[in-house]
Amino acid sequence: MARTREVAGGGRAVEVEPERLAGWFVRFTDRHGDLVADGTPRRLRFRAADGASAEVAVPFGGLPVDPGRAGPLTAAFLNVAAPGPNDMDADGPQTTVDANHLHPYGPGAADPRAVLDALHAHLAVPRRVGIVLVRLGGYSVGVAVGGVVETSTTGARLVHGRNRKGGSSSGRFARRRDNQARVALDAAGDAVARVLLPVADTMDAIVLGGDAAALDDLRADRRLAALLARAEPRVLDVPEPRRAVLDEAARRALAVEVVVREPAPDP
Repeated sequence: MARTREVAGGGRAVEVEPERLAGWFVRFTDRHGDLVADGTPRRLRFRAADGASAEVAVPFGGLPVDPGRAGPLTAAFLNVAAPGPNDMDADGPQTTVDANHLHPYGPGAADPRAVLDALHAHLAVPRRVGIVLVRLGGYSVGVAVGGVVETSTTGARLVHGRNRKGGSSSGRFARRRDNQARVALDAAGDAVARVLLPVADTMDAIVLGGDAAALDDLRADRRLAALLARAEPRVLDVPEPRRAVLDEAARRALAVEVVVREPAPDP
C-alpha cells in the first residue's frame, strides 16, 4: 500500500519511490491535465490545468541546478504508457518510460520534462546513508547504500508504561520509568556513536525516524550534535525499531513525499 498522510492546510502527502516517479506523474497528468512547473532546487511545484498541484520537497541537498522559469508539460508527453490507478495509488502497475522521451537537464531549462528528469536522476544517484531509528525503549541504527543496509545494530531496553494510580507508589514508579527511559536513550546514543561516528565523513546523508522526543534527546548528546544536524528534514514514521523496520527505512529514505492538493470545488 502507498504510504499517505494528511498535511496541514489540506492535502495529502504520498511517499513515492524513484522508480515509480514517472508512472506517478503519468497518472497525475491523466487525471488533472497538462502541467506547469516552478519552484526552487529544494522545492518543486507542478500545477495542473484543473487547479490541482503536486509539490515535492527535494531531498539530499536539492537539485544541483535551479529548475528555472515555468513552462508547459503536456499530458501527451507524459502519457507514454497505459493509464494506471489514480494518482494517489503508488502501488499500481509500473510505468515504462521510453528512453527517447528523456531529456538532459541544464542551466536555464524551462521545460518541466527536464525538471522531472533532473529529479529522477538526482534521486537515482547511489548514496551512502546513515539511518537512525529510535523510539522509547528501542533503536535501530545502520548504514545503507542504494537502499540496502550494509552494517547495523538494533537493541531494546525495558521501559514500563505510565502508572495511572496515585499516591507515593506512583512517584516511585515514575522515577523508575524515567530511569529506564534514560538507560534506553543512552543505549541508543551509544549505538549511533559506535556505528555512525567512525564513518561520518563517508555519509552522503543522515535520515532519522521514530519518536520526536527521543530524537530530540539524541540531538542533545554532544557526541552526536554535529552528525544529527546534517539530518534530512523529513522524519520517517516507523513502528518499534527492529532490523526489518530498518531495512524498510533504508528503502524509504530514497523516496520523496509528494504533497497533493486537489482543485478547489466549483462554486
